[in-house]
Amino acid sequence: MSLESWAELPLPGDDPAATGPAPGGPADAPALPAAVPASPAAGAPAPSPSAAGTAPSSSPAIHTVELAKRYRRTVALRGLSMTVRRGEVFGFLGPNGAGKTTTVKLLLGLARPTGGEALVLGAPAGDVETRRRIGYLPELFRYQHWLTAREVLTLHARLLQLPRRERFAEDALTTVGLATRADDKVASFSKGMQQRLGLAVALLGEPDLVVLDEPTSALDPVGRHEVRGIVRDLRQRGTTVFLNTHLLEEAEQVCDRVTVIDHGRAVATGTLEELLGARASVRLRVRGLPDGWWHAFASLGTWSAEGGWLRLVGAPPDAVPELVAAVVARGGRVEAVVPEHQTLEDRFLELLGAR
Repeated sequence: MSLESWAELPLPGDDPAATGPAPGGPADAPALPAAVPASPAAGAPAPSPSAAGTAPSSSPAIHTVELAKRYRRTVALRGLSMTVRRGEVFGFLGPNGAGKTTTVKLLLGLARPTGGEALVLGAPAGDVETRRRIGYLPELFRYQHWLTAREVLTLHARLLQLPRRERFAEDALTTVGLATRADDKVASFSKGMQQRLGLAVALLGEPDLVVLDEPTSALDPVGRHEVRGIVRDLRQRGTTVFLNTHLLEEAEQVCDRVTVIDHGRAVATGTLEELLGARASVRLRVRGLPDGWWHAFASLGTWSAEGGWLRLVGAPPDAVPELVAAVVARGGRVEAVVPEHQTLEDRFLELLGAR
C-alpha cells in the first residue's frame, strides 16, 4: 500500500455509511492503530470532570492568575495574569525571550506550570475535551510532503473525529485560498502556501478558540492582507483569536485588545485606544502672547517648547478646542494645530524601557 493511501484508511470511530469506502483502498485494508487521545503533560493537574466540556460560554476564553514556569535556573514566566474575553481578537506582544511561546505551551497543555493557574474555555489548561475546541497554528510546523493539501486536511479532520470531514476540509481550503491547489502535493508548496495550509488545519471544525503563533511570518503583503481578513471573519463568527506576534502592525490592524509581556510578566493590557490615548499629543504654533503663557494651562498635560512650537502631551481630545479658544480670547493668534498620535511601536518600546 502506498504512503498516500494512509490518509484514506479508516480510523476508530469512523462511520463508513457517512463517509463511504476509502477510494482506491482495498476493502480489507488494515485499520491504523487506535489513536491515543491527547493528554495533559506529565505531572499536570488532572482536569476537573465537572468542568470538562461544560464550561458556560459566559466564562472568559482564557484566564490566567500568576501563571509561572521555571526551567531549572531559568524563569520563563513569572506570574502572568490576564483575561481574554470570548469573541475578541487578542494580541499577545513581547520581545524575544519574554515568555510568549512558554505561555502558549502552558495554555495548550503542552507544558506543566510551576505556579499559578490557567483556565481555557472555562476548563483547566490541558483538559482533553477542551482541546477539541481549540485550533492551533504553531510558528514552526511541517506536514508530510508526499500528501496533497486535501489529504492533509482530511487526515487532520479524521484525527479530530469530525463528521462530514470532506466538507470541513473543502471549507478550510477555500477560506485560506488553497482551493485551486487542493490536489497538489505539499512538496510543491512555497513557504507561504505551507503557512496557509497550517492555518487551514487550525480552522478545521470551527473551533471556539484559535491560537495563532506568528501566522503571517512567511507571507507576502497580499497574503498578510488576506490573513487579516480571515481573522476579522473569525471575530464576526464569534470565534476567539489569540494572536501571538512580533509584528506590531498586525496587532494594530486586527486586535481588539493586547497584552504586552516582558520578562515573564504583563506590563500593559488594554485596547489600543487605552494604551495610546493617554500619550496622545498636540503641537501648536502660537503668536502674540508672552513667553510662558502656557503655564496657566499646566493642568491640561505636560508642556514643552521645541523651537517655534509648543507640544502638549496627555491632554483630553475635547480640551484642545477649548485651549485654542482661550488663546484667541487672550489676544493670541493660533497659526497651526497638529494632533500627534503615538504609534504602537513607540508605546511598545516605551513600555520595555528601550528609550
